Amino acid sequence: MSPVRCPACGMPSWRVHGRYVRRLGDAPVAGSPVVIELTVRRFKCLSSRCPAVTFAEQIEGLTRPHARQTQVLRSMLASIALCLAGRPGARLAAAVGIRIAKDAMLDLLRAIPQPPVGAVRFLGVDDFSLRKGDSYATILVDLEARRPVDVLPGRDAEPLAAWLRQHPEVEVICRDRADAYAEGARNGAPQAIQVADAWHLWRNVAEAVEKTVGSHHGCIRAAFAATPVMTEATARDLVTPEPSEVVAVPFVPPDGTLDVSGQPRRLVARTTQRYEAVQALLAEGKSLATIGRTLRLDHSTVRRFVRASSLDELLVKATSRLSVLDEHKSYLHARWLEGCHDIPQLHRELRERGFTGSVQCLRRYFRAFRPPRQPGRK
Repeated sequence: MSPVRCPACGMPSWRVHGRYVRRLGDAPVAGSPVVIELTVRRFKCLSSRCPAVTFAEQIEGLTRPHARQTQVLRSMLASIALCLAGRPGARLAAAVGIRIAKDAMLDLLRAIPQPPVGAVRFLGVDDFSLRKGDSYATILVDLEARRPVDVLPGRDAEPLAAWLRQHPEVEVICRDRADAYAEGARNGAPQAIQVADAWHLWRNVAEAVEKTVGSHHGCIRAAFAATPVMTEATARDLVTPEPSEVVAVPFVPPDGTLDVSGQPRRLVARTTQRYEAVQALLAEGKSLATIGRTLRLDHSTVRRFVRASSLDELLVKATSRLSVLDEHKSYLHARWLEGCHDIPQLHRELRERGFTGSVQCLRRYFRAFRPPRQPGRK
């Protein structure tokens, strides 16, 4: 019998203290779980100064102290946890024949050693929510290695500046438009170049395009008003006996604020009324909070109405919303003007044309066509 070295002091021992059976989970075979039953020996340490009185022998590549899984199975589960984390990883493991809890998958993920943080040349800085609306933190990402390197408390300038002072090798800082991050980057790494990330660049372009289109909404509406509007006579010409052969001509309201029946759209009227009320209170010198309490509007809504350069900028969103009915509106308006006001019948016809929405979608759409009820009218 060859001696076994004590893991605590390294002294060899050949005195067997006892034997016991270990059960280790192994990688599944053909989708069936595998359990290895292994009889191991427990030895008595021969050193009187060793804190370990007895110790169990370990088989290299198969067992570890106190482990209930083989190294192969643990490596498989660690790979799954690294890709899918807790609950999704547990579901995938169950599909291949391994029963494990989601919390155990998270423990495996936390046990994976992180590689040391080297020199960071290109640093990404962004905030994330620990609890939305309550507490936030800052994440730092090595953009070359494509992995996070640190998490800072809060989203203030000083923690970022202190971290950058400890890493003078940073050359480029990719951040969002927060003033705190800009100040922290200037104070902590004045030698670094600050750039905006791709998401904020696209957002800047989208906001500029939206503002430009909104400011010229009157010109666009005038151009549409100069085009011929579909009337009841032209709608009959578009409709043929076979609904599938109807020519898909997009319907354009006269000025974008009226529906097919010529009635003012409720959303447009409400937006106009709120804009005029907000501008009137703002001209009186009221604050945004006071305007919100007076009109019972959310603070973000009041701010959007105040920042709008004109009413047309707000009406762009009110009159240009996309929906699943857009490609079917020409046929739908033609049938409505023809006199077919049966919503279930229209829904069946649209389903034959490929419409995937529900009948409630049509009811909400045609509800906007009907004028509001007069006070006192039942």
